[in-house]
Amino acid sequence: MLKRDQSDEDGDARPGISWRLRIVLVVLTVIAVTMVLVTNRWMTERATETTRNSAEVRMALYAGNLLNELQRTSVVPLLLARDSALIGALSSNDYVATSQRLISFQTEIGSASISLLDRSGRVVGATNRNLLGTNYRNDAFFVDAMRTKDTVFSATRRTEGAFDFTYSRAVVQDGQVIGVVAIAVDLMKYERAWAGLQDAVLVTDSEGVVILATEPRWRGLKLAEALAVQDPPSAIRRAFQLTADWAQEPPDAYLAGEAVLRADARVPFRGWRLITFTAYDSVRERVNAVLALEIMGFAILMAATFYMLSRRAWSRSLSLQRESAELRLLNQRLQREISEREKAQKELASAEATLAQSSKLAALGEMSAAVSHELNQPLAAMKTYLAGARLLLQRKRTEEAMSSFQRIDDLIERMGAITRQLKSYARKGGEAFEPVDVRHCVSGALSMMEPQLKVRVVRINRQIPRKPVMVLADRLRLEQVIINLLRNALDATKDVAAPRIDITLEEGQTVSLRVRDSGPGIADLGNLFEPFYTTKKPGEGVGLGLAISSGIVKDLGGRLTATNAEGGGAVFEVQLPLLQDRLKAAE
Repeated sequence: MLKRDQSDEDGDARPGISWRLRIVLVVLTVIAVTMVLVTNRWMTERATETTRNSAEVRMALYAGNLLNELQRTSVVPLLLARDSALIGALSSNDYVATSQRLISFQTEIGSASISLLDRSGRVVGATNRNLLGTNYRNDAFFVDAMRTKDTVFSATRRTEGAFDFTYSRAVVQDGQVIGVVAIAVDLMKYERAWAGLQDAVLVTDSEGVVILATEPRWRGLKLAEALAVQDPPSAIRRAFQLTADWAQEPPDAYLAGEAVLRADARVPFRGWRLITFTAYDSVRERVNAVLALEIMGFAILMAATFYMLSRRAWSRSLSLQRESAELRLLNQRLQREISEREKAQKELASAEATLAQSSKLAALGEMSAAVSHELNQPLAAMKTYLAGARLLLQRKRTEEAMSSFQRIDDLIERMGAITRQLKSYARKGGEAFEPVDVRHCVSGALSMMEPQLKVRVVRINRQIPRKPVMVLADRLRLEQVIINLLRNALDATKDVAAPRIDITLEEGQTVSLRVRDSGPGIADLGNLFEPFYTTKKPGEGVGLGLAISSGIVKDLGGRLTATNAEGGGAVFEVQLPLLQDRLKAAE
C-alpha cells in the first residue's frame, strides 16, 4: 500500500511539473517576441532617421555642384559674344584662326565645347573640328538665340537617350545678328560620378521629365514612368522582400524589387528637382546585429527549458528502444522476403524475354513464305528487263540495253535488302529510320511496277503535292507497302472493262496515302489483314501481302485501313505521323 501511494503521488507530481514548465515556456516565448518587436521598431526608427539625414546632406551637395556648374558656364556666352576677334571673323567670313581661338578659350574656361555659328546656322568655328560645316539652323539653341539678344539655355535629347545642355547667345554688330556662339555644359560628368555611388540619383526638369539619371533607361521619361521601368520581381524575390521589410518602416519606393528611402530637393534653376533613392542596407545591418544578439540569448534560455522537458522523455525512450529492436528484427525479415521476391521477378523477366525470342524465331517460317512472296515481283521484273535487253542487243541498241541491265542491278539490290530484313528479324534490336519523302516512295513503287503496268492498259491517276511530304520511316519497307497495294489494285481490276487506279497523297494532321481501284470491292473486310487469307485463285497468291503491309505500317507508327468506295471499288489508306510529330515523340 505504501509503494502504491508513493507511486500515485509521483504520478500526480509529474503532470504538475510538466504543466508549470509549459507555462514558463509560453511566457518566455511571449517575452522574447515582444522584446524583439520593440527593439526592432526603436532601432529601425533611429537607423532610418540617420540614413535619411545622410542622404539629405549628400543631395544638398549634389545640387550645389550642379548649380555651380550651370552658373559658372552661363557667363561665358556673354563674354564670347563681345569678343572682337569672333565678331570680325563673322563680318569678314574669315574663319582661319577662329577654331584655334575657341580652343584657347576652352582651356581657360574649362567648358565641354564651344562652337561659333553664322547666320545660316552653319558651324564656322569649334573646339571639336569634326563639327565644322555642320548646320544647326533648326536646333532649339540656335533658333532661340536668333530670336532674343539674351543668353538662352537649351536641353536637347540625343538619339541614344542622353541630353545635350547648351548656353547660346547671339553675336550682334551694329544692331544686326551676325552669328551665334554656343557653349556646351558638361553635366554628364556628375551623372558619371553619381553612378559610382550606392544611391540612385536623377534630375527632372520643370515638366517632370528625367534629364539626368544614374539609370540610363530613365532619361526622357516622366518620373512615374521611369520608376516603372523595372524587371518585375519573381515570386521568390517577393517572398524575400516581405521577410526583409519587417525590419524597417514602410519604404518610400521600390527599385528593382528593393525597398529604398526617397529624398528630393529643388534645384534653383528653371524648376529642376534632384531626387535620390537610398537603400536600406545600413539600416538592416544595424538592426539585424542587435536583433541577432537578442534572439541568440532567448534561444539559449529556451534551449535550457527544452532540456528540462526532455528529461522526462528520456525514461520513455528506454521502452521505445526495446520496441525499436523488435521492429528492426521484423524489418530484416521483410527485407529478406523482398530480396527473394525481386530475385524471382528478375528470373521471370528473363524467362519472358527468352520466350519472346523463341516466339520470334518460330515466326521465321512464316517470314520465309513472306520473303518468297516479295521476291516474286523483282524476279518477274528482271525477267521482263532481260527479255527487253536481249532484244535491244540483237538490234545493236547497246545504251538502252545497258539501262535495262542497270534496272536489273537495282532489282538485285532490292532483293538483297529484302533478305537482309529476314536476317534482322532473327536478331534482337530495333530499326534505324530516316526522314523520307513519300512522293519519292510512290515514284519508286510505280517504277518497280512498270513491267506489270506495261502488260496491261490501266489508267493511273496521281494527286501528289508539289512540296515534300516527309515522314520518319524505312524507304524500302514503305515502298514495299505501296507495291503490295498497287499489285492488289491491279489484280482487283483484272476483269474490269476500263481499269483505273487512283493514288492520292495528302498532308494534314497526318500523312494520308490512298490507293483506290475500280474493281468490284472487298466482300470480307474483317479478315482482310489476317495471314494467309486470300480471295485469289490457287497459285496466284499466298495471302501474306496485306498482313505484311499492315505490320510494316504499324512499325512505322501508322495504320493501314481498307474500305469499299461508294462508287465501287476498294480504298486502301495508309496513315503515317508527320516527321515533326515523330521527332517530338522520339525526344
